[in-house]
Amino acid sequence: MQQSAPAPRGGEPSGQGADRHRSVSIFDVARAAGVSHQTVSRVVNGSPKVRKATRDRVLEVVDELGYKPNRLARALAGGLVRSVTVLTSDTTLYGASLALRGIEEAARAAEFAVAISVLDERAPLTPEDVASRLARPGEPVLVIAFDGAGERAWRALPAEFPAAAVVERPRDGHGGSRPEAWLDDRAAAARATRYLLGLGHRTVHHLAIPSSTSSVGQRAEGWREALADAGRPVPELLEGGWGPRSGYLAARALVADPQVTAVLCGNDELALGVLRAAREAGRDVPGDLSVVGFDDAPYAGYIHPALTTVRLDFEGLGRGAFGMLHRRLDPEQAPPPPWREPELIVRGSSGPAPGR
Repeated sequence: MQQSAPAPRGGEPSGQGADRHRSVSIFDVARAAGVSHQTVSRVVNGSPKVRKATRDRVLEVVDELGYKPNRLARALAGGLVRSVTVLTSDTTLYGASLALRGIEEAARAAEFAVAISVLDERAPLTPEDVASRLARPGEPVLVIAFDGAGERAWRALPAEFPAAAVVERPRDGHGGSRPEAWLDDRAAAARATRYLLGLGHRTVHHLAIPSSTSSVGQRAEGWREALADAGRPVPELLEGGWGPRSGYLAARALVADPQVTAVLCGNDELALGVLRAAREAGRDVPGDLSVVGFDDAPYAGYIHPALTTVRLDFEGLGRGAFGMLHRRLDPEQAPPPPWREPELIVRGSSGPAPGR
């Protein structure tokens, strides 16, 4: 098909009618930048085999002309299609699903295809097993390691694979040798605990989610530290699962005790179960009992009473993890975008201790 002449750089296309709306081709970019179309291809595919000055000139033209690489045409022509495989054990968990959304958004913007491999909690996850899950041998990998299966996959992934992960906050606050992104939910749990103590509660009980790294998760560690620092009693830790039913079953005996006046939950779904158990026990929330969650799920502000909770930027975390991986693949990429720090959102489910 005959190609129209490209627009002069910085100017309008010739024939400002229909030509303005036609697709800009790789050949248009090559002519405007004064390079071959193979060089343009290497630049948009992230190849390091291009001088920085040439790369900058090509990217400037790409931006000026609004060139959008055609991934389908590239694949049909046998060219390089960049892709990343995401390993995760449960895409229904709130944090994992939002982290995956952030990864997909960032990958799409960078012209990466995304494949998802769901891990089996019971699988051994040896290095060979993990490697076999990739869409293409040796391709980049992102791991969502919020639970045991994800953590095992991350540790089993062969070191030569370009990879990054979203993880539970490391116990020492420092990541490993490979790029890892996390939220400081330990500090956030301590902040939520101090908030409840500030309302006059003698102590705070904690209903925990499972941890990927140890018997005690970082949210539980933050809760425990805040109580110890304040010289308050540290109650026995209650272990829950991920969903409302486990929160309800674990909390029934707890909230029936009138001496219990504040509960910090490991996530918002556990908090839903605690609210149900409190209602059945005749405990008024927040008059008799304060309940605080974690995550700020979409329903948290619309249940009754609206849930006080810790807001976590899981989508930003996913975008940041992809940015870490992208920069490892191409060091000239911009640093990964920052994600928001955890934020305590105070609503109607928390209040002063009874009698205060």
